[in-house]
Amino acid sequence: MHNSGIDASMQILSQLAQDYTKQNVANCEPLAQSGSHRRYFRITLEDNSTLIGAFNDDVAENIAFFTYTKFFTEKHFSVPRLLVVAPDQQHYLQSDLGKSTLYDFLSANRTGDGKPSDEVTAYYEQVARALPDIQLSGKEGLDFSVAYPRAAFDRQSMQWDLNYFKYYFLKLVNVPFNEQLLENDYNKLIDYLLSADSEYFLYRDFQSRNIMVDSGNIYFIDYQGGRKGALQYDIASLLYDAKADLSPEFREHILNIYLDELSKRIDVDRKAFLSYFQGFVLIRILQSMGTYGYRGYFERKSHFLQSVPYAVHNMENLLNNLDLPIDIPELTNVLRGIIASDFVKPYQPAKTLTVLVQSFSFKKAIPNDPSPNGGGFVFDCRALPNPGREPQYKTFTGKDQCVIDYLNQFPAIHEFKSHLFAIVDQSVDNYLERHFDHLMVSFGCTGGQHRSVFFAEQTAKHIQDKYPGVKVILRHTEQA
Repeated sequence: MHNSGIDASMQILSQLAQDYTKQNVANCEPLAQSGSHRRYFRITLEDNSTLIGAFNDDVAENIAFFTYTKFFTEKHFSVPRLLVVAPDQQHYLQSDLGKSTLYDFLSANRTGDGKPSDEVTAYYEQVARALPDIQLSGKEGLDFSVAYPRAAFDRQSMQWDLNYFKYYFLKLVNVPFNEQLLENDYNKLIDYLLSADSEYFLYRDFQSRNIMVDSGNIYFIDYQGGRKGALQYDIASLLYDAKADLSPEFREHILNIYLDELSKRIDVDRKAFLSYFQGFVLIRILQSMGTYGYRGYFERKSHFLQSVPYAVHNMENLLNNLDLPIDIPELTNVLRGIIASDFVKPYQPAKTLTVLVQSFSFKKAIPNDPSPNGGGFVFDCRALPNPGREPQYKTFTGKDQCVIDYLNQFPAIHEFKSHLFAIVDQSVDNYLERHFDHLMVSFGCTGGQHRSVFFAEQTAKHIQDKYPGVKVILRHTEQA
């Protein structure tokens, strides 16, 4: 989505919010883009309340989201409230569920030995207890005719996922395989998975980045890809979410809670469930690896490749305990070949990339880069609107909300930020791929108090949100 498109969507969504709330819009800020093509914006109203605006030009996908959201809201599930939809059905407003995903909370709250904290565990337990009701709603009148792009996780869907893995990952890793034998195994795996009871709602992308957490509560988002399918797929997606890096013991604990809760609602044959569960874990891992290959190689988003070692580790754990009632020797050999391959080693970060983000005053010297390689970016903010010229802002800085609101009212600020993020992201992606350990990004303005501080703060947050594994150091030289 080009800058002109972003600006147009911001205008449409701001007007939609103003018409809906009967309040003026104080700010409309683009949110960091994730793996999808959808764009989200946080809209701040004059009373400081917030909404989330969304743009997606795929109307069919939007209709699935609108239909599911209405149904889930009637069931009192923890999903965003759909507030208003624009006539084009490409723009819409929903309630703001906060800024922290379960993945964010997990990343920030591991114990010293890397295990999830008690608070994280409590969130996962809450998710496991809530999931069965969402899944079982598929038998309670949910309209699957709007499901996109398929009404069910059927043979075609599974074939797409397996071919995604084959063409966007397997063929790139130099592991030999017999394509016909592999296709034979694909068909045997699909036949087996299709024999599972598949009359439930399958969320499709049920992972920690699609669960919001706030003050002990959980909320579910991004279920527009949902369709009819088996129970095992979603819990497999949650527990084998690659970068979440959950231990086998933690997975077993959460799976047992899920099965206990599910058993309160329907009869569950645990042995049969667990056998199918392993098969759905396998196909989910393969689908994820296809995504990492496509996003990493073809879209040049190298941070997706950082997930590959985690996915391979999950695959190894699965294969060491795999007990399926089908024989898939070629697929098993292929996966063993990937595990033994040196291919994934370049994507294991040898060092942590540190990004030093700082603000400074051009009345003084441009800060030196303390790292051995030296250099980095220096952005001149002096051509932008200057709150320092306004008497009411002289004693404030770019960290204060009044200054933030002042700057955010100017389209030039958002245009500058959009270009800025694109340039910085390109370097971060490249530095991660090449295992560099330092990048400096500096912002200068006249006094080093307002514009430079604002952009340093915004950039540090953007990098932390988009690249959880990157260490960010934020420094304001005129406020030391």
